[in-house]
Amino acid sequence: IHFYFSLLGCVTCLDHDEHYILTFPNGYGRQVNALFFWSILTVPWIELGGECSISCSKTGYNASIVFHTKPFYGGKKHRITAEIFSPNDKKPFCSIEGEWNGVMYAKYSTGENAVFIDTKKMPTIKKKVRKLEDQDDFESRCLWKDVTYNLKIRDIDAATAAKH
Repeated sequence: IHFYFSLLGCVTCLDHDEHYILTFPNGYGRQVNALFFWSILTVPWIELGGECSISCSKTGYNASIVFHTKPFYGGKKHRITAEIFSPNDKKPFCSIEGEWNGVMYAKYSTGENAVFIDTKKMPTIKKKVRKLEDQDDFESRCLWKDVTYNLKIRDIDAATAAKH
């Protein structure tokens, strides 16, 4: 079973008055079938794959990111590579590789190597969002509120109906 979705977003860093436009990787619902004692066992997972970008018009910095899908044989899940560019530069000043849900390593143009980020050690920060009644009809939480509610109460038929 395979499906995908993709989105475009904007993130604002209020402390710096910077707006970042970003694309997201595709999300794939994967299922591997294995024959075991004449029965089919399935192991589903969500996988991210494809190219995306992040750019800031104020600073001119931008990044190209590739989420690598797991090869059919061998390989690892959740792999990522990225290049970060200074304004007007054609060569990246930083290259990143690792796992998007684990540790990512940076290699700088100076030759320095370092841990870029360890997502498992990051603190969880509560999002700041406007109340539903203050959102426009097509803002994400307002638009998807009925789907989210019905998924939480495990009413798949109502969630599907709300999605349509």
